[in-house]
Amino acid sequence: MINRTAERVLSIIAVILTGIGLVASVFIALFMSAAVSEPGFQDEMRQILSGDGTFTPSEVDVMIGMVDSFYILIWIAVIAAFISLVLNIIGTIKIWNNSSPKAAGILFIVAGLFGGIISLTSILLYIAGILCFTKKPPMAPEPLQDDYAAAQSTWMN
Repeated sequence: MINRTAERVLSIIAVILTGIGLVASVFIALFMSAAVSEPGFQDEMRQILSGDGTFTPSEVDVMIGMVDSFYILIWIAVIAAFISLVLNIIGTIKIWNNSSPKAAGILFIVAGLFGGIISLTSILLYIAGILCFTKKPPMAPEPLQDDYAAAQSTWMN
């Protein structure tokens, strides 16, 4: 049996960091949802942007549209973080039971992609996934040449 302590530790740290990121993303998304849905927010934003005269009314509309699209991107990030968390937990269970380390490695790498291409959590998941693929079970010792010759001589007789 192979010692999978490194994969376990990395995956647990990644689960914790992904959970924290998911909770923070949900709070940001809920705050943006409350702000965007309030009509006073959009009116106040229009006044602030058009008040100094540097933006035309069409540019102000584009800015408000960008805020709306940013709100949608935050919800997409929440969904991706949730998928990453679920895949990470499933991979952690697979590696904990030592049932299928290759499947756990695939789950860790896919969870890392959903968690963000270059984030700390993703890097931890990539390392855990690579460790799942590269650790091999110890091989049985090869028979000595004398044992081989003895087996051959008894077989021939």
